[in-house]
Amino acid sequence: MGSSFKSPADTAKACSAIAELKEKAPLGKVIVLSFLAGAYIAFGGLLAEVVTGGMAKAGYPAGLVKLVFGAVFPVGLMLVIIAGSELFTGNCMYMPFGILDKRASVMGLIRNWVTSWVFNLVGAVFVAYFLAVATGILSADPWQASALQIAKFKALGGVEFVAAGKTIKSLTWTQAFLRGIGCNWLVCLAVYLAIASDDIIGKIWGIWFPIFAFVAIGFEHSVANMFFIPVGIFLGGVTWSQFFINNMIPVTLGNIVGGAVFVACLYWYTYLKE
Repeated sequence: MGSSFKSPADTAKACSAIAELKEKAPLGKVIVLSFLAGAYIAFGGLLAEVVTGGMAKAGYPAGLVKLVFGAVFPVGLMLVIIAGSELFTGNCMYMPFGILDKRASVMGLIRNWVTSWVFNLVGAVFVAYFLAVATGILSADPWQASALQIAKFKALGGVEFVAAGKTIKSLTWTQAFLRGIGCNWLVCLAVYLAIASDDIIGKIWGIWFPIFAFVAIGFEHSVANMFFIPVGIFLGGVTWSQFFINNMIPVTLGNIVGGAVFVACLYWYTYLKE
């Protein structure tokens, strides 16, 4: 019987080969798959907000709320990897692998990153408005109050605000950037573990643990925030400029560092460099 998983070196080779396929993918298909990835991650975010929306108000400990939030969120990346789609944060690992291994180009990376980022945003905002707010799912308490608190914490840029009777300080630009690094280090490891496994159950477990970890810790994922913060915008608590300036820019840059440097570059150097 053959092995049901790849060695770390073979996984690195597989990532490089995937980058070559992404380089050659028709633009129209990349657009569709990027929209789907944004929507899939948003489904995970919506589930997490619905499940935990009333827990803090009911007096559950903050750590338990984070644990439950993190436990259900990974469904989004399972859909991305197993059903297939183009997720910007995963591509932060794939494309540098391909460039370093001479199987992809810088122009291919720019085309892939820009297209996946923009249409991840379209997919996530679609779910945020039509399936989370317009449906009434997150526009009624206790879910509305919780969703607004999450959006304000992520997007107000170090400003203090009051939620549930407590004064909370939102993330600063630097904190958002550093949390973005930690997030995509773990997200790309989740993708790496999923690639390493050759069966569905192995992929699910490989995805679940790192994603659960990054969410429960409180790291920042640019595509997930394309859902969480627009929900707050549609509910009237955050502005579009706050969304982009205070969160999207630092978190996207942090996600690039986390995926490209701490996963792609280090594993390429370890396993693929001649």
